Amino acid sequence: MSMRKRRRGLYANIQAKRRRIARGSGEHMRKAGEKGAPARGAFRKAAKTARPRRRTRRSGRR
Repeated sequence: MSMRKRRRGLYANIQAKRRRIARGSGEHMRKAGEKGAPARGAFRKAAKTARPRRRTRRSGRR
């Protein structure tokens, strides 16, 4: 195990903020293009390093 701590990714940070907003934190999501909002390049970079989605079983289908 390396000594370097793994950092949370872009999507993890977005989901965490959405959870805080849902709990009533008073925060809001920034609009695209606003200062401090993730740029398009950040989403492209995150897509390259994203883990593949785990397949889930759908109930009721055989």
